[in-house]
Order: sequence, then structure tokens, then C-alpha cells
Amino acid sequence: MRIALFGGSFDPVHHGHLLLAQDALEQLELDRLVFIPAGINPHKLHATPKADGLQRLRMLEAAVAGEERLAVDALEIYREGPSYTVDTVESLQERWPAARLFLLLGEDNLPKLHTWHRIERLNQLVEFVCFGRSTEEKFVPAFPGKLRLSRRVDISSTEIRQRIAAGLSIRYLVPESVRAFIYAHAIYQPHKF
Repeated sequence: MRIALFGGSFDPVHHGHLLLAQDALEQLELDRLVFIPAGINPHKLHATPKADGLQRLRMLEAAVAGEERLAVDALEIYREGPSYTVDTVESLQERWPAARLFLLLGEDNLPKLHTWHRIERLNQLVEFVCFGRSTEEKFVPAFPGKLRLSRRVDISSTEIRQRIAAGLSIRYLVPESVRAFIYAHAIYQPHKF
């Protein structure tokens, strides 16, 4: 079984994430891709997500509902303390001992990848797959894997949050189920006193 792990804040999940997941399914010939919303990201302690963990989990579940090969795992949301990728992968490897695991990794993580907790062990457990906005090969030499995906749509979660705060539409940037959840729960909207 070939399984890719796609971790991130997903604050909120958007069509760019979903297109990347679809590309990974096809190009890596995956049986499954698992979205893993971050709990406490040790590399972003200063930047906590705007939506809480359960809200981000529910948005992901809404986004992948009905998609047979896409799944969401809440492992990091419920973990206490920092969520180290290697701990998550070790837990998932116990669940799927025979699986070949791939880890999707944004190119912005590459310069600091060597600082990740137990990176040598992580490198033994997964095949890294890099994605990003760059089409250049400048990051590949420092990158432990040679697999690469292009990002076809340049959408950012930050832009979506800013649009909501400004009262602008996010239609077509996120799945309709995610948009409905965001507005039903008043996520990312400025508080009025």
C-alpha cells in the first residue's frame, strides 16, 4: 500500500491543497492520501492557527467527504505538547506496517529540514515529496528525496482569512462545504463589540 501524509495547519483547507492532493494521488500512484491537521507545530510556536483544532479538523472532513482515497487523521490535534512529524509517522507506521509512506513537504521547509526533531529517523521512515511555488531545482540538492510536485494553483490560507475579514467572497477558493462551515461558525470574521 502506498500512502502519502500531508500535514499542515489547513487554516482553512482550500482548493490548492485539494489539487495538490489529487496530483499526488495520480503522480505517486497512491492508494491513499491522509491530511493531518497540525496540533502544536514546534516550528510555528509564535503563529498559532486562527481556527481551533476541531474547527480545522471539521473543515478538512467536509472537504474530503465522499473522496474514497482521501482521509483525515486527527492524531496531532489530540496529542498534548508539540507535534513532531517523526512521532506522527511512527504512530502511523504502527497502524500500517507494510505501507510505503510518502511525506508531502512544502519547499519553504527545506532550508530548515535538518533541524527537525529526529530527522535521521524520519528520513528512514518516509520518502519526502517536495512541492511549492518554485519551478527551479535550486532546493533539490539539500533535499533528501528527489520526488517533486508542482503547485498548480496559488491560493493561500492567509489570503482567504484576509478576504473573510474584509467582507470579500471566498467562493471558488474553498469547497462549498468548507465555506458554509466557516460562515456558520463565524470563523475568521472580526469580532464586533
